[in-house]
Amino acid sequence: MKTFSIGVDLGGTNLRIAAVTPSGEILEHINLPTRLPAGPHAVLDDMAAAIRQIIDKQTGNLLGIGVGSPGPLELPLGVLHHPPNLPGFDGLNLRTELEHRLGRPVQVDSDANLAAYGESCLGAGQAHAVDSLLMLTLGTGVGCGIILEGRIWHGMQGAAGESGHGPIIPDGPRCPCGARGCLEMYASATSIVRRARELGLDHSAGSGSAAPLTASAIAQLATAGDERALRIFDEVGFALGLSLAHLVNALDLPLYLLGGGVAAAWPLFSPRMFATVREGSYVYRLSMPRDPNVFEPGKTNIAPAQLGGDAGILGAALLPVSQRTTTSA
Repeated sequence: MKTFSIGVDLGGTNLRIAAVTPSGEILEHINLPTRLPAGPHAVLDDMAAAIRQIIDKQTGNLLGIGVGSPGPLELPLGVLHHPPNLPGFDGLNLRTELEHRLGRPVQVDSDANLAAYGESCLGAGQAHAVDSLLMLTLGTGVGCGIILEGRIWHGMQGAAGESGHGPIIPDGPRCPCGARGCLEMYASATSIVRRARELGLDHSAGSGSAAPLTASAIAQLATAGDERALRIFDEVGFALGLSLAHLVNALDLPLYLLGGGVAAAWPLFSPRMFATVREGSYVYRLSMPRDPNVFEPGKTNIAPAQLGGDAGILGAALLPVSQRTTTSA
């Protein structure tokens, strides 16, 4: 019988639940739509029912349950505070509510932290034998997780890693966080679509069809040589380079990862990103690899994440395993 844990990836659109072994093998998974219009308690009921369904199908020993959620999230309590992607969840104690439904202990952390933790344990961190890294997740917004010596760095109240809301362009567009010119306003899928509309790409991205404008469609246009689309990803690279220059100077880590859907456009934005990091970070200039696209031990490496969309759910499943290990030690 295989020991396993439950990983939950709570998103504003989809709810993913999986049984995962400590080595990262996914034994069973359920994908559901997140029923936000029905309210948070309906979403929690769906989550609990799916967890029970998966547990009932397994024959091994359950190690625990880990949940990744969009933030802002007060940790370790697991209380959500005005999460923009989960309307109606403000003030909800995610951990307590789920424990009440399941009658089992639950560990909760931010989705960006857990994506970084999954990459650290089972992805790029494991592949390159480093135990400290930072990961930016470029999706609907821009999340960030920091792993220091194999452990998630939470900061004083669980808010460490809010690099997506670090202003980089003082007179840039207003961000939902209240600041101007945040990284999220340039490097997220949402910002790419907004910029495309500003440049008049609404119709050409759909190639004459009624398909919605997406960051992926804009990347396809850029790959085909569209000058406006290429300009957008050049701006993405510039913004990422500015942010990474500050992060490299501040943290001096061996590995910085970029994940999420936008990271698939790496060939389009990475040249400008690397040029901007080199210009803006003397720490990077002192320690950059000979080829920025090839990992070099002992250098400052910036690379795509390796686990794709599974990083968050794998990290969530590993959370209770790490908790047990820490407690045992």
